[in-house]
Amino acid sequence: MKFCMITTFFGPHSFGGDAAYVERLGQALVRRGHEVHVFYCVDAFNSVRGDHPLREYTPPPGLHLHPLESGHGLLSPIATQATGKPWFKQQALRKLLDDPTTDVVHFHNISLVGGPGVLGLGTNRRAARIMTAHEHWLICPMHLLWKYDRKACDGPNCIACCLAGKRPPQAWRLTGAIGEGLRHLDALIFPSRDALEKHERRGIGAFVPLVHLPYFLPDGWARGIENERPEPTDRPYLAAAGRLVKMKGFQKLIPMLRYLPEVDLRIAGTGPFEAELKAMAADLPNVRFEGLLGGSGLARLFRGAQGVVVPSLFPETFGYVVLEAFAVRTPVIVHEAGGAILETGVQSGGGLGYRSDVELLTAMRRIVHEPDLRETLADHGYARRIGDWSETRHIERYLDLVEQARSSRRDHPTYRPAMARAARLRSSALNVSNATR
Repeated sequence: MKFCMITTFFGPHSFGGDAAYVERLGQALVRRGHEVHVFYCVDAFNSVRGDHPLREYTPPPGLHLHPLESGHGLLSPIATQATGKPWFKQQALRKLLDDPTTDVVHFHNISLVGGPGVLGLGTNRRAARIMTAHEHWLICPMHLLWKYDRKACDGPNCIACCLAGKRPPQAWRLTGAIGEGLRHLDALIFPSRDALEKHERRGIGAFVPLVHLPYFLPDGWARGIENERPEPTDRPYLAAAGRLVKMKGFQKLIPMLRYLPEVDLRIAGTGPFEAELKAMAADLPNVRFEGLLGGSGLARLFRGAQGVVVPSLFPETFGYVVLEAFAVRTPVIVHEAGGAILETGVQSGGGLGYRSDVELLTAMRRIVHEPDLRETLADHGYARRIGDWSETRHIERYLDLVEQARSSRRDHPTYRPAMARAARLRSSALNVSNATR
């Protein structure tokens, strides 16, 4: 089959998270003989990248990159942000979405590549249309349910929050554009039940069937590192990783190392909050910054750690760091206010949760000094990685969902995906979700 992925950030022009999933999904489909095309927005990346470096990325054979660069620079993503429509990227996207040879169109992060206006674009109604909600963009103009850049959202003050975040208010959100766009989809996929339930409570399920399908890691992601003996170190260490921004909570974690002098903390990643975090750790010799690490580098960092700490302050939709730790048989310690990471990190059996500084310090001490606990948690986490969160299980469920959508379209070639088929696909969605229980 021919798959077309539409997303804002990808490949060399990306930060991680949703781009990592699109990359892994695309490569998994190519390995199974499918043709994959990825369309993404260079204008958007350049408008927000700051000092973030370009990634080195070479796509495998069968995965084709289509970077969208309008020539209008910053004006292109601003126009989409303010209106919810593709505007300067519309011609290129319409050509893709008119193409009758495409079998599946999978939308991902569309916030700056086309907004809700891209969901109904094009004349090819034979292709299945699905979307994965990697963030909370459908219900939050700031994407993350993170308010005023200082706390988890405790109620809708969207205009004030956008202005505080220096983003233009999105008046189109009051027009019903999101619901209208979602009606063109066969299914809306969520990587966690927590994220699905948050959207369901906001009424998103009235427009499209909601499906729970967890993220995965490629079968060879760790390159056998999970079976290696960790490199010997002079001191035990805990690891953490992610984009260095306030909402990731590293500023809450770093001071705790003052009370754990026998343990090092090694942080991988880069981002706009990096200078402040390094200043905070200036008098802490047991805190180290590793910079931006790729797959094998991150896997080895996690493999040698006693545990991986995920201190997120906002509601994550999955938390890839948790899965990456499990992949190398390392347990996690997660902040329970981090949305889905409570689900993935604690309810999975692979980690400890905490709600306060005291509980965080206690959890870190236990992970470092209780080897039997550490091994038990690691075993549970690894079992999830090779089971429900494996590439094979994920692609089986993904292709089942795609085939159900394509079958419905073949049976009703003139139909518009909307409420007439919602009940049927909702039943399929529940089957996909229940398969992960």
